[in-house]
Amino acid sequence: MPQNTDHKPAHSVTQAIAYKARLNSWAIARLLPDAQREIVAHFRTRSDADGYMQHLMQTTPDASFIVVFDCQREEAVI
Repeated sequence: MPQNTDHKPAHSVTQAIAYKARLNSWAIARLLPDAQREIVAHFRTRSDADGYMQHLMQTTPDASFIVVFDCQREEAVI
């Protein structure tokens, strides 16, 4: 039986990584001075992000956090 010699495993690995990165589009951002933000963590669902944000607010009450949909990360991966 002939084998497919055109198969390029590196491309499929790249596609798998890109797909996996797109799954985690919800993020928690820490609000910093001068309208800056720092991404703290990524999540697959908004409810997971909300739950972790509650934990962060309890453990670090002096910081400000917000749940965001990280569309820039998704566009950068594609």
